[in-house]
Amino acid sequence: MKRVAAIDCGTNSIRLLVAEATAPDSASGAGATGELKDLDRRMEIVRLGQGVDRTGRLAPEALERTFAVCREYAAVIKGLGVEHLRFVATSASRDAENREDFVRGVVDILGVEPEVITGDQEAEFSFLGATKELAGRADLARPFLVVDIGGGSTEFVLGDDSVRAARSVDVGCVRMTERHLVHGGQISDPPTDGQIKAIKADIAAALDRAEETVPLREAATLVGLAGSVTTVSAIAQGLERYESEVLHHSRISLATVREITGRLLSSTHAERAAIPVMHPGRVDVIAAGALVLLSIMERTGAAEVVVSEHDILDGIAWHAALDDE
Repeated sequence: MKRVAAIDCGTNSIRLLVAEATAPDSASGAGATGELKDLDRRMEIVRLGQGVDRTGRLAPEALERTFAVCREYAAVIKGLGVEHLRFVATSASRDAENREDFVRGVVDILGVEPEVITGDQEAEFSFLGATKELAGRADLARPFLVVDIGGGSTEFVLGDDSVRAARSVDVGCVRMTERHLVHGGQISDPPTDGQIKAIKADIAAALDRAEETVPLREAATLVGLAGSVTTVSAIAQGLERYESEVLHHSRISLATVREITGRLLSSTHAERAAIPVMHPGRVDVIAAGALVLLSIMERTGAAEVVVSEHDILDGIAWHAALDDE
């Protein structure tokens, strides 16, 4: 058994998982692929990617928000006696001119250098984390198409037991919001028909690029990851608060996703903020995120999306457990 920590630092949020990884042997009682037992799992919205699409740089205030959460996570990691930590940084820090400022800050606080991974690596981690528990499910056909809708990018990965094809494209809830819905420092509330049309065109172009590498329409089961997907599921289920165990492996129909997306796109900031399960950091970006999900479902012909709470973070943890093997 090994105690590991994984940190996933994306465009919108930074997440921590501390887990005990059990080796795959008969004496442990674990399955053929081993097991991860959660000790601590948490998420904070830091908006590291604030303004990156426009300026090409990480904003000083965004860096400080991120470093503040890193300090909190460092205390948790120390308190739980973690043996190995892996820190993965995704879209925002990959794009930024001043990413070295980010790297130095993380090293100073956590003692490890963040791995600024490629989009394809990001997709592979996501696939491992999302499908490990689904592999034995008789009610879910293969191949799986895992879709990780982030703040700055969306990862597509198709596979059965292993990855067949993967692609990352620069379309996400924060990037689409900042590119199309922010004018004069203010977010359109609600967006106009023209703005919605522009977002749809961007998403359609991104899906075209994804299909150059990943045969999206071959998917038998669509698996959706990250905050936009889990928030849509929570709204669909009428949750009063975020309940991970209810969201994990829930199934949301295309018709329900279409209805919720329409509702979010026609609502004001105050109306979205009043949704009980809505995280304050997602109020302004959830409409764009839901539209990305809807567009993917329409493109692939998926009748439903299977929601997974296990994603790139779990994939990072598995790799951290294997690093010293």
